[in-house]
Amino acid sequence: MTTFNAFLLFAQAAVYFTVMMGLLRARKVIGVGVFMCALGVMHFLETYLASVFYIELPFGIISPGSTVLFSGKLLMILLLYIREDALVVRQAIYGLLIGNFLIVALVMILRNHETIVITEGRLPDIAFIDEIGSLMVWGTLLLFVDAIAIIVLYERIGDWFGRHLGLRFLVCGAAVLTFDQAGFFLALHYVSGAPWHVFFGGLVAKLVATVVYTALFIAYLKYFDDEAAWLTNRSFKDVFQVLTYRERYHQLLEATTRDHLTGTLHRRQYDHNAPKILEKSLSESKPLSLLVIDIDHFKAVNDRHGHQAGDQVLAKIARMLSENLRSDDHLYRFGGEEFVLICEKLPAEAAMSLASRLRKAIERFSAIYFPEKITVSIGVATAPEDGTVLETLFQAADMRLYEAKRAGRNRVCGPAVQE
Repeated sequence: MTTFNAFLLFAQAAVYFTVMMGLLRARKVIGVGVFMCALGVMHFLETYLASVFYIELPFGIISPGSTVLFSGKLLMILLLYIREDALVVRQAIYGLLIGNFLIVALVMILRNHETIVITEGRLPDIAFIDEIGSLMVWGTLLLFVDAIAIIVLYERIGDWFGRHLGLRFLVCGAAVLTFDQAGFFLALHYVSGAPWHVFFGGLVAKLVATVVYTALFIAYLKYFDDEAAWLTNRSFKDVFQVLTYRERYHQLLEATTRDHLTGTLHRRQYDHNAPKILEKSLSESKPLSLLVIDIDHFKAVNDRHGHQAGDQVLAKIARMLSENLRSDDHLYRFGGEEFVLICEKLPAEAAMSLASRLRKAIERFSAIYFPEKITVSIGVATAPEDGTVLETLFQAADMRLYEAKRAGRNRVCGPAVQE
Protein backbone atom coordinates (compact mmCIF):
# COMPACT_ATOMS: atom_id res chain seq x y z
CA MET A 1 0.00 0.00 0.00
CA THR A 2 2.80 2.44 0.84
CA THR A 3 4.42 1.78 -2.55
CA PHE A 4 1.11 2.43 -4.30
CA ASN A 5 0.71 5.67 -2.32
CA ALA A 6 4.18 6.77 -3.46
CA PHE A 7 3.26 5.99 -7.08
CA LEU A 8 0.07 8.06 -6.79
CA LEU A 9 2.00 10.98 -5.33
CA PHE A 10 4.45 10.88 -8.21
CA ALA A 11 1.54 10.77 -10.66
CA GLN A 12 -0.02 13.82 -8.98
CA ALA A 13 3.28 15.71 -9.15
CA ALA A 14 3.71 14.80 -12.82
CA VAL A 15 0.19 15.95 -13.71
CA TYR A 16 0.57 19.16 -11.72
CA PHE A 17 3.95 19.95 -13.28
CA THR A 18 2.81 19.14 -16.81
CA VAL A 19 -0.30 21.32 -16.68
CA MET A 20 1.37 24.26 -14.93
CA MET A 21 4.43 24.20 -17.19
CA GLY A 22 2.11 24.05 -20.18
CA LEU A 23 0.37 27.21 -18.97
CA LEU A 24 3.71 28.88 -18.26
CA ARG A 25 5.00 27.97 -21.71
CA ALA A 26 1.81 29.28 -23.37
CA ARG A 27 1.67 32.50 -21.35
CA LYS A 28 2.62 34.66 -24.34
CA VAL A 29 -0.42 33.33 -26.21
CA ILE A 30 -3.07 32.91 -23.51
CA GLY A 31 -1.71 35.42 -21.00
CA VAL A 32 0.18 34.96 -17.75
CA GLY A 33 -3.06 35.53 -15.83
CA VAL A 34 -4.21 32.00 -16.69
CA PHE A 35 -1.09 30.60 -15.02
CA MET A 36 -1.61 32.81 -11.96
CA CYS A 37 -5.27 31.83 -11.58
CA ALA A 38 -4.44 28.13 -11.82
CA LEU A 39 -1.76 28.70 -9.20
CA GLY A 40 -4.14 30.45 -6.82
CA VAL A 41 -7.18 28.17 -6.85
CA MET A 42 -5.32 25.37 -5.06
CA HIS A 43 -4.70 27.06 -1.73
CA PHE A 44 -7.88 26.07 0.09
CA LEU A 45 -7.48 22.48 -1.06
CA GLU A 46 -3.83 22.51 0.06
CA THR A 47 -4.82 23.72 3.52
CA TYR A 48 -7.72 21.27 3.80
CA LEU A 49 -5.56 18.30 2.84
CA ALA A 50 -2.74 19.43 5.14
CA SER A 51 -5.23 19.55 8.00
CA VAL A 52 -7.11 16.24 7.62
CA PHE A 53 -5.82 14.15 4.71
CA TYR A 54 -2.78 11.97 5.45
CA ILE A 55 -1.30 8.88 3.89
CA GLU A 56 1.46 6.51 4.90
CA LEU A 57 4.74 6.19 3.01
CA PRO A 58 7.81 4.06 3.81
CA PHE A 59 9.47 7.00 5.60
CA GLY A 60 6.44 8.31 7.49
CA ILE A 61 2.99 9.89 7.40
CA ILE A 62 2.52 12.82 5.02
CA SER A 63 -0.17 15.00 3.44
CA PRO A 64 -0.42 15.18 -0.37
CA GLY A 65 -1.68 18.75 -0.08
CA SER A 66 1.53 19.89 1.54
CA THR A 67 3.87 17.57 -0.35
CA VAL A 68 2.62 17.88 -3.91
CA LEU A 69 0.45 20.99 -4.14
CA PHE A 70 2.19 23.45 -1.83
CA SER A 71 5.71 22.40 -2.83
CA GLY A 72 4.67 22.58 -6.47
CA LYS A 73 3.12 26.02 -6.04
CA LEU A 74 6.24 27.47 -4.44
CA LEU A 75 8.51 26.05 -7.11
CA MET A 76 6.15 27.26 -9.84
CA ILE A 77 6.39 30.79 -8.40
CA LEU A 78 10.15 30.47 -8.71
CA LEU A 79 9.85 29.27 -12.31
CA LEU A 80 7.56 32.19 -13.15
CA TYR A 81 10.18 34.55 -11.77
CA ILE A 82 13.00 32.88 -13.70
CA ARG A 83 11.03 33.02 -16.96
CA GLU A 84 9.73 36.56 -16.44
CA ASP A 85 11.00 38.93 -13.73
CA ALA A 86 10.32 40.15 -10.20
CA LEU A 87 7.81 42.72 -11.45
CA VAL A 88 5.59 39.98 -12.91
CA VAL A 89 5.94 37.40 -10.16
CA ARG A 90 5.08 39.84 -7.40
CA GLN A 91 1.60 40.08 -8.93
CA ALA A 92 1.10 36.40 -8.19
CA ILE A 93 2.63 36.65 -4.71
CA TYR A 94 0.51 39.59 -3.59
CA GLY A 95 -2.57 38.23 -5.37
CA LEU A 96 -2.29 35.01 -3.36
CA LEU A 97 -1.75 36.96 -0.15
CA ILE A 98 -4.76 39.23 -0.63
CA GLY A 99 -7.02 36.53 -2.10
CA ASN A 100 -6.43 34.10 0.75
CA PHE A 101 -6.98 36.76 3.39
CA LEU A 102 -10.21 37.71 1.59
CA ILE A 103 -11.41 34.10 1.80
CA VAL A 104 -10.72 34.00 5.52
CA ALA A 105 -12.46 37.34 6.10
CA LEU A 106 -15.56 36.21 4.21
CA VAL A 107 -15.66 32.88 6.03
CA MET A 108 -15.42 34.67 9.38
CA ILE A 109 -18.54 36.63 8.40
CA LEU A 110 -20.37 33.61 6.94
CA ARG A 111 -19.90 31.58 10.10
CA ASN A 112 -22.26 33.97 11.94
CA HIS A 113 -25.26 33.05 9.78
CA GLU A 114 -28.14 31.14 11.34
CA THR A 115 -28.19 28.09 9.06
CA ILE A 116 -31.05 25.71 8.28
CA VAL A 117 -30.95 22.00 7.53
CA ILE A 118 -32.05 20.99 4.03
CA THR A 119 -30.50 17.51 4.06
CA GLU A 120 -30.68 15.33 7.16
CA GLY A 121 -27.30 14.96 8.87
CA ARG A 122 -25.58 17.65 6.77
CA LEU A 123 -24.64 20.50 9.10
CA PRO A 124 -21.73 22.95 8.67
CA ASP A 125 -18.77 22.15 10.92
CA ILE A 126 -18.03 25.60 12.32
CA ALA A 127 -15.17 24.35 14.49
CA PHE A 128 -13.47 22.88 11.44
CA ILE A 129 -14.02 26.10 9.49
CA ASP A 130 -12.34 28.03 12.33
CA GLU A 131 -9.45 25.58 12.30
CA ILE A 132 -9.03 25.83 8.55
CA GLY A 133 -9.27 29.62 8.73
CA SER A 134 -6.44 29.97 11.23
CA LEU A 135 -4.28 27.54 9.26
CA MET A 136 -4.99 29.44 6.05
CA VAL A 137 -3.91 32.72 7.63
CA TRP A 138 -0.68 31.18 8.89
CA GLY A 139 -0.10 29.25 5.67
CA THR A 140 -0.65 32.38 3.60
CA LEU A 141 1.86 34.36 5.62
CA LEU A 142 4.36 31.52 5.27
CA LEU A 143 3.76 31.34 1.53
CA PHE A 144 4.40 35.09 1.23
CA VAL A 145 7.70 34.80 3.09
CA ASP A 146 8.62 31.58 1.27
CA ALA A 147 7.94 33.05 -2.18
CA ILE A 148 10.17 36.07 -1.60
CA ALA A 149 12.85 34.01 0.14
CA ILE A 150 13.11 31.36 -2.59
CA ILE A 151 13.54 33.99 -5.31
CA VAL A 152 16.10 36.06 -3.40
CA LEU A 153 17.98 32.88 -2.43
CA TYR A 154 17.92 31.70 -6.05
CA GLU A 155 19.71 34.87 -7.12
CA ARG A 156 22.03 34.86 -4.10
CA ILE A 157 23.40 31.40 -4.83
CA GLY A 158 23.76 32.17 -8.53
CA ASP A 159 27.39 33.24 -8.01
CA TRP A 160 28.15 29.88 -6.42
CA PHE A 161 26.42 27.54 -8.85
CA GLY A 162 26.83 29.56 -12.04
CA ARG A 163 25.11 27.94 -14.97
CA HIS A 164 23.92 24.86 -13.04
CA LEU A 165 20.26 25.83 -13.24
CA GLY A 166 18.89 22.55 -11.91
CA LEU A 167 21.21 22.62 -8.90
CA ARG A 168 20.20 26.18 -8.02
CA PHE A 169 16.55 25.16 -8.31
CA LEU A 170 17.10 22.12 -6.07
CA VAL A 171 19.11 23.86 -3.36
CA CYS A 172 16.88 26.89 -2.87
CA GLY A 173 13.73 24.74 -3.08
CA ALA A 174 15.00 22.34 -0.43
CA ALA A 175 16.14 25.14 1.88
CA VAL A 176 12.91 27.15 1.77
CA LEU A 177 10.62 24.11 1.96
CA THR A 178 12.52 22.96 5.08
CA PHE A 179 11.81 26.34 6.66
CA ASP A 180 8.19 26.15 5.54
CA GLN A 181 7.70 22.65 6.98
CA ALA A 182 8.97 23.78 10.36
CA GLY A 183 6.77 26.88 10.33
CA PHE A 184 3.57 25.18 9.19
CA PHE A 185 3.95 22.17 11.46
CA LEU A 186 4.24 24.38 14.54
CA ALA A 187 0.84 25.89 13.69
CA LEU A 188 -0.64 22.48 12.85
CA HIS A 189 0.68 21.05 16.11
CA TYR A 190 -0.82 23.95 18.05
CA VAL A 191 -4.21 23.89 16.28
CA SER A 192 -4.86 20.19 15.82
CA GLY A 193 -2.28 18.48 18.01
CA ALA A 194 -0.46 16.80 15.12
CA PRO A 195 2.28 14.48 16.46
CA TRP A 196 5.97 15.19 15.82
CA HIS A 197 6.50 12.22 13.53
CA VAL A 198 4.23 14.05 11.08
CA PHE A 199 6.82 16.82 10.93
CA PHE A 200 9.66 14.51 10.04
CA GLY A 201 7.60 12.56 7.53
CA GLY A 202 6.43 15.81 5.90
CA LEU A 203 9.97 17.19 5.79
CA VAL A 204 11.31 14.12 4.00
CA ALA A 205 8.32 14.17 1.65
CA LYS A 206 8.90 17.84 0.73
CA LEU A 207 12.58 17.21 0.09
CA VAL A 208 11.70 14.23 -2.12
CA ALA A 209 9.09 16.38 -3.88
CA THR A 210 11.78 18.98 -4.54
CA VAL A 211 13.98 16.31 -6.11
CA VAL A 212 11.07 15.05 -8.23
CA TYR A 213 10.10 18.53 -9.44
CA THR A 214 13.76 19.32 -10.15
CA ALA A 215 14.07 16.14 -12.22
CA LEU A 216 10.90 17.04 -14.14
CA PHE A 217 12.22 20.55 -14.69
CA ILE A 218 15.57 19.28 -15.99
CA ALA A 219 13.76 16.85 -18.31
CA TYR A 220 11.60 19.70 -19.56
CA LEU A 221 14.66 21.83 -20.31
CA LYS A 222 16.36 18.97 -22.10
CA TYR A 223 13.49 17.97 -24.38
CA PHE A 224 11.23 21.03 -24.69
CA ASP A 225 13.20 24.22 -24.07
CA ASP A 226 16.62 25.89 -24.18
CA GLU A 227 18.30 26.07 -20.78
CA ALA A 228 20.33 29.15 -21.78
CA ALA A 229 17.10 31.13 -22.14
CA TRP A 230 16.29 30.48 -18.46
CA LEU A 231 19.57 31.72 -17.02
CA THR A 232 19.31 35.03 -15.16
CA ASN A 233 21.88 37.38 -13.69
CA ARG A 234 19.97 39.81 -11.50
CA SER A 235 20.97 41.53 -8.29
CA PHE A 236 19.32 39.81 -5.32
CA LYS A 237 19.12 43.18 -3.56
CA ASP A 238 17.25 44.74 -6.46
CA VAL A 239 15.00 41.68 -6.70
CA PHE A 240 14.13 41.94 -3.01
CA GLN A 241 13.29 45.63 -3.38
CA VAL A 242 10.96 44.94 -6.30
CA LEU A 243 9.25 42.00 -4.59
CA THR A 244 8.60 44.03 -1.45
CA TYR A 245 7.60 47.20 -3.36
CA ARG A 246 10.53 49.07 -1.85
CA GLU A 247 11.46 50.35 -5.30
CA ARG A 248 8.03 52.03 -5.45
CA TYR A 249 8.81 53.72 -2.15
CA HIS A 250 12.13 54.95 -3.51
CA GLN A 251 10.43 56.15 -6.69
CA LEU A 252 7.87 58.05 -4.63
CA LEU A 253 10.63 59.46 -2.46
CA GLU A 254 12.52 60.55 -5.57
CA ALA A 255 9.40 62.22 -6.92
CA THR A 256 8.96 64.25 -3.73
CA THR A 257 12.62 65.32 -3.50
CA ARG A 258 13.42 66.05 -7.16
CA ASP A 259 12.38 68.75 -9.57
CA HIS A 260 10.04 67.20 -12.14
CA LEU A 261 11.53 69.12 -15.09
CA THR A 262 15.27 68.84 -14.51
CA GLY A 263 15.55 65.79 -12.26
CA THR A 264 17.77 67.72 -9.86
CA LEU A 265 17.05 68.05 -6.15
CA HIS A 266 14.44 70.59 -5.07
CA ARG A 267 15.24 73.91 -3.39
CA ARG A 268 13.65 72.59 -0.20
CA GLN A 269 16.15 69.72 -0.24
CA TYR A 270 18.89 72.34 -0.38
CA ASP A 271 17.39 74.11 2.63
CA HIS A 272 17.15 70.82 4.52
CA ASN A 273 20.36 69.01 3.57
CA ALA A 274 22.95 71.64 2.65
CA PRO A 275 23.51 72.94 6.23
CA LYS A 276 24.12 69.35 7.40
CA ILE A 277 26.56 68.69 4.55
CA LEU A 278 28.51 71.85 5.39
CA GLU A 279 28.51 71.07 9.11
CA LYS A 280 29.84 67.56 8.42
CA SER A 281 32.65 68.88 6.21
CA LEU A 282 33.70 71.46 8.79
CA SER A 283 33.64 68.93 11.62
CA GLU A 284 35.94 66.65 9.60
CA SER A 285 38.18 69.60 8.60
CA LYS A 286 37.54 68.95 4.92
CA PRO A 287 36.98 71.65 2.28
CA LEU A 288 33.60 72.21 0.67
CA SER A 289 32.84 74.33 -2.39
CA LEU A 290 29.55 75.86 -3.45
CA LEU A 291 28.87 76.81 -7.08
CA VAL A 292 25.99 79.04 -8.14
CA ILE A 293 25.27 78.41 -11.84
CA ASP A 294 23.00 80.73 -13.81
CA ILE A 295 21.97 80.46 -17.47
CA ASP A 296 22.81 83.66 -19.32
CA HIS A 297 19.98 85.60 -21.03
CA PHE A 298 17.51 82.79 -20.31
CA LYS A 299 14.48 85.09 -20.49
CA ALA A 300 15.45 86.00 -24.03
CA VAL A 301 15.47 82.29 -24.96
CA ASN A 302 11.92 81.97 -23.67
CA ASP A 303 10.83 85.13 -25.48
CA ARG A 304 12.31 84.11 -28.84
CA HIS A 305 11.62 80.37 -28.86
CA GLY A 306 8.82 79.82 -26.34
CA HIS A 307 8.67 78.30 -22.90
CA GLN A 308 8.74 74.74 -24.20
CA ALA A 309 12.13 75.37 -25.80
CA GLY A 310 13.23 77.03 -22.56
CA ASP A 311 12.19 73.96 -20.58
CA GLN A 312 14.23 71.75 -22.93
CA VAL A 313 17.27 73.96 -22.39
CA LEU A 314 16.86 73.70 -18.61
CA ALA A 315 16.44 69.92 -18.74
CA LYS A 316 19.45 69.36 -21.01
CA ILE A 317 21.76 71.61 -19.03
CA ALA A 318 20.67 69.88 -15.82
CA ARG A 319 21.43 66.52 -17.41
CA MET A 320 24.87 67.73 -18.52
CA LEU A 321 25.62 68.97 -15.03
CA SER A 322 24.41 65.70 -13.49
CA GLU A 323 26.53 63.60 -15.83
CA ASN A 324 29.67 65.45 -14.69
CA LEU A 325 29.13 65.08 -10.95
CA ARG A 326 31.26 63.12 -8.52
CA SER A 327 29.74 60.88 -5.85
CA ASP A 328 30.32 63.68 -3.28
CA ASP A 329 28.48 66.35 -5.30
CA HIS A 330 24.90 67.54 -4.77
CA LEU A 331 23.02 69.43 -7.48
CA TYR A 332 19.91 71.52 -6.72
CA ARG A 333 17.61 73.60 -8.87
CA PHE A 334 17.58 76.76 -6.80
CA GLY A 335 14.96 78.62 -8.78
CA GLY A 336 14.13 79.53 -12.37
CA GLU A 337 17.33 79.14 -14.42
CA GLU A 338 19.66 78.97 -11.42
CA PHE A 339 21.35 75.83 -10.02
CA VAL A 340 23.45 75.32 -6.90
CA LEU A 341 26.16 72.66 -6.83
CA ILE A 342 27.64 71.65 -3.47
CA CYS A 343 30.92 69.74 -3.76
CA GLU A 344 32.26 67.97 -0.70
CA LYS A 345 36.05 67.50 -0.30
CA LEU A 346 36.71 70.01 -3.08
CA PRO A 347 39.11 72.92 -2.36
CA ALA A 348 38.92 76.29 -4.13
CA GLU A 349 41.38 75.58 -6.94
CA ALA A 350 39.72 72.28 -7.86
CA ALA A 351 36.27 73.92 -7.66
CA MET A 352 37.38 76.61 -10.11
CA SER A 353 38.69 73.94 -12.45
CA LEU A 354 35.38 72.03 -12.24
CA ALA A 355 33.36 75.21 -12.85
CA SER A 356 35.48 76.03 -15.89
CA ARG A 357 34.98 72.56 -17.35
CA LEU A 358 31.22 72.77 -16.85
CA ARG A 359 31.02 76.21 -18.47
CA LYS A 360 33.00 75.14 -21.53
CA ALA A 361 31.08 71.86 -21.89
CA ILE A 362 27.73 73.68 -21.88
CA GLU A 363 28.97 76.23 -24.42
CA ARG A 364 30.15 73.47 -26.79
CA PHE A 365 26.99 71.44 -26.29
CA SER A 366 24.70 74.40 -26.98
CA ALA A 367 26.34 75.13 -30.31
CA ILE A 368 25.18 71.73 -31.55
CA TYR A 369 21.91 70.96 -29.76
CA PHE A 370 20.28 74.26 -28.77
CA PRO A 371 18.36 76.66 -31.00
CA GLU A 372 20.97 79.29 -30.22
CA LYS A 373 24.18 79.62 -28.28
CA ILE A 374 23.57 79.10 -24.57
CA THR A 375 26.14 79.96 -21.91
CA VAL A 376 26.28 79.99 -18.13
CA SER A 377 27.95 82.18 -15.54
CA ILE A 378 29.24 80.57 -12.35
CA GLY A 379 30.15 81.97 -8.94
CA VAL A 380 32.32 79.86 -6.63
CA ALA A 381 32.84 80.00 -2.86
CA THR A 382 34.72 77.63 -0.59
CA ALA A 383 34.42 76.80 3.10
CA PRO A 384 35.89 77.56 5.49
CA GLU A 385 37.73 80.42 3.69
CA ASP A 386 34.57 82.16 2.45
CA GLY A 387 32.39 81.28 5.42
CA THR A 388 31.40 78.61 7.87
CA VAL A 389 27.65 79.24 7.68
CA LEU A 390 25.65 78.23 4.61
CA GLU A 391 24.04 81.65 4.14
CA THR A 392 27.44 83.36 4.20
CA LEU A 393 28.90 80.84 1.79
CA PHE A 394 25.99 81.23 -0.63
CA GLN A 395 26.17 85.03 -0.48
CA ALA A 396 29.87 84.89 -1.40
CA ALA A 397 29.19 82.61 -4.39
CA ASP A 398 26.17 84.67 -5.45
CA MET A 399 28.16 87.89 -5.29
CA ARG A 400 30.84 86.35 -7.52
CA LEU A 401 28.16 85.13 -9.92
CA TYR A 402 27.04 88.72 -10.44
CA GLU A 403 30.66 89.80 -10.87
CA ALA A 404 30.87 87.24 -13.70
CA LYS A 405 27.64 88.65 -15.16
CA ARG A 406 28.95 92.22 -15.02
CA ALA A 407 32.21 91.13 -16.63
CA GLY A 408 30.37 89.98 -19.74
CA ARG A 409 28.77 86.63 -18.78
CA ASN A 410 29.94 83.16 -19.85
CA ARG A 411 32.54 83.39 -17.07
CA VAL A 412 33.57 81.80 -13.79
CA CYS A 413 34.36 84.00 -10.83
CA GLY A 414 35.82 82.55 -7.64
CA PRO A 415 38.09 83.25 -4.66
CA ALA A 416 40.57 85.88 -5.90
CA VAL A 417 40.30 84.33 -9.38
CA GLN A 418 38.27 85.31 -12.43
CA GLU A 419 38.26 83.27 -15.63
